Amino acid sequence: MVPMDRESTRPNVRALEAGLAIRVRGTVQGVGFRPFIYRLAREHRLRGFVSNTPDGVLIEVAGDPAEVSAFVRDVPEKKPPLARITAMATESMEFEAPADFAIRGSQAAASPTTLIPPDVATCAQCLRELFDPSDRRYRYPFINCTDCGPRYTLIRGLPYDRPLTTMASFTLCEECRHEYENPLDRRFHAEPTACPRCGPRVLLLDERGREVATADPIADVVRSIGDGAIVAIKGVGGFHLAVDATCERAVLRLRERKHREEKPLAVMAADLKRIAEFCRVSADEASLLTGAEKPIVLLEKTVSSRLAPSVAPGQARLGVMLPYTPLHALVLESPLYAIVLTSGNRTDEPIAYRNEEALERLSGIADVFLVHDREIHRRADDSVARVVSGSAQLLRRARGYAPRPVRLAFDAPPVLAVGGQLKNTICLTRDRDAFLSCHLGDLDHPEAYRSFEETIDHLSRALEVHPRLVAHDLHPDYLSTRWALDSSGLPAIGVQHHHAHIAAVLAEQGREGPVVGIALDGTGYGTDGQVWGGEILVADLTGFCRAAHLPYVPLLGGERAVRETWRMGLSWLYRLYGSELFRLRLPLLALIDRRHAEGLLDALGRGISWPLTSSCGRLFDAVAAIIGLRQRVSYEGQAPMELEGLAERGTSACEADVTCSGPGPNGEIPIDAVLQAVVREVEREDSAADIAARFHVRLSHLLVASAAHVADEARLDTVALGGGCFQNRILLERVRAGLEKRGLTVLTPLEVPAGDGGLSLGQAAVASRRLRGVTWLPRCGTGADKNNALRPAARTPRHLSR
Repeated sequence: MVPMDRESTRPNVRALEAGLAIRVRGTVQGVGFRPFIYRLAREHRLRGFVSNTPDGVLIEVAGDPAEVSAFVRDVPEKKPPLARITAMATESMEFEAPADFAIRGSQAAASPTTLIPPDVATCAQCLRELFDPSDRRYRYPFINCTDCGPRYTLIRGLPYDRPLTTMASFTLCEECRHEYENPLDRRFHAEPTACPRCGPRVLLLDERGREVATADPIADVVRSIGDGAIVAIKGVGGFHLAVDATCERAVLRLRERKHREEKPLAVMAADLKRIAEFCRVSADEASLLTGAEKPIVLLEKTVSSRLAPSVAPGQARLGVMLPYTPLHALVLESPLYAIVLTSGNRTDEPIAYRNEEALERLSGIADVFLVHDREIHRRADDSVARVVSGSAQLLRRARGYAPRPVRLAFDAPPVLAVGGQLKNTICLTRDRDAFLSCHLGDLDHPEAYRSFEETIDHLSRALEVHPRLVAHDLHPDYLSTRWALDSSGLPAIGVQHHHAHIAAVLAEQGREGPVVGIALDGTGYGTDGQVWGGEILVADLTGFCRAAHLPYVPLLGGERAVRETWRMGLSWLYRLYGSELFRLRLPLLALIDRRHAEGLLDALGRGISWPLTSSCGRLFDAVAAIIGLRQRVSYEGQAPMELEGLAERGTSACEADVTCSGPGPNGEIPIDAVLQAVVREVEREDSAADIAARFHVRLSHLLVASAAHVADEARLDTVALGGGCFQNRILLERVRAGLEKRGLTVLTPLEVPAGDGGLSLGQAAVASRRLRGVTWLPRCGTGADKNNALRPAARTPRHLSR
């Protein structure tokens, strides 16, 4: 073992000689970077040292000039799997180089670790040891090394050292300590290092929380799943509920107990070969599935499958993942074909992550609990991703990715952004780094709101960020907005919802604008007090103007129109046909109570002030209702997702029958002809799949033409696509291709979700530029809405809160 050198002692020091000082910034602490540098320096026969610093890592080397140059080239090319270098600077210098190379302790003035490393899936070397009968960690469910294992979820504070993690209570045995202190060992300073003698252990509990005496808890869990039981399994960031994915009875039982009637469930399988039996897997998707993050990946389902039909009803795609912890790998190294692995919660609640909490909240759902005694300090859901046109795109950013920062194009002052109400995340900025939290969920639930407050405190302390400003959504009834205005104690800046969507894309792509932004989603508070969601903006990171939008239609019944899609179908039909709509031969009109529908429309005619919306998400709801696909939903986005799945099975040769030269004089995108085409095709009894496919094509064509017109008027050549509707693969690919065909550059979100999970990044970027005094210069054409979202929001009715 090579001893750690210390600043205060310099044995075997030579005279001053020429050398190189290398400063590295990024995720370079807690990821095996110093031992990597140590081994690389020895390989090149260099002298000097490596040390953690307040800004990252300092390396000083001396030796043969050719070897020094080769060393500098090798650092970024051969870095450890978890290291991310954001900056690397070299400087010639003279120093007293030791006779060899050493790892020094952190500099005395060092502040906490520069970046918090995310949790990472078990690496291949640890998996080989896990299943090697001759290895001392054979079948040990907590095996890890510097290249893998939990990080963010067990960190109590920084610097990232074992005493400041939830592993502090586990004293290393002699063998583990030897590995932990040896720079040549891949477990050097791997903080969760442990073995069966000194580390955490798994326990099997019955539904009442009593320990079940068993020699092999994991084998018992496998048998229970095979017998149709629901098992709660504690993972890295919280509990999951697992059942046999081939057993329809078990899946339906899980849905009934969890109160999750139709929302798709994720599936875990042992390897790619097994996944290929029920999903199509491209090379890019295989790479995403097997990467260090191992997210849930959306894959196209095959026609014939052994999986239970109720796993993902009405969906063309299935969320699939590979085992990412040793515990999962041991469960799947069994006769089980595949397992449903869904968040350990009741619908709309955050995931349970403490043993006592899981026993209480999952009581009545789980038949048995597989727990362990390694505490989880911060909960983390699974990330969800997909591959679009060869690129990975995150739909939910959590385990494996958060709190890895997004690199900004400018130095940002310390700002806190608190996101929206649904799919909440928070964001903190420090210099050029924007740190997004894990997905926190919907703040309607008290436990999610507590997690929101705790995450603000935890990340602020851990990153030593002291915000000067808090950024929030304009919606006054969002709990995140209320916290910002009433509880933060900071000056506040409101950022309009759809401006934040476009700003998030710009921030991720290292741009500042201006650009044309197409922002499509379900609900966002507009500067005119209405519900926006189908917007074409001209925007940069300081302001925006509304250049075009989908037409306003009433939300018949207010918030009920979000859950009962027939109301949106009726609203659009009334816009198109007035009272003559009841003459149409549509499934929608046969499925609803005509007297009730006429009463709603009569109230509208008598001046009842239902909220108005330009939402693209509600437009998708309307089309799903008109073609008879879905009249009510049980979860957010259900109708648009099912409409997309239907469209993937249809034919769509209809581009020539929709023309558009741009938005109308009032800024409305001329969508009426698209809806009228849907009605005609339903009346002549065309295939529902073909109607859905053609709707996607016509809508995409209209958006492309309108955005291109705005870009021409504003003399811009770049378009950014943001908002949750761009999680629709067909819409995203067609709009992007259409814009590129017109010679426009298209920016799309990749590392940050297109939906509300990315709002906090956009808010932080906008607030940072405004705090620096950068002002908005309008670029919209004549007659456009010049709202720049700087005025405070008025109070709004509760029925607009979602």
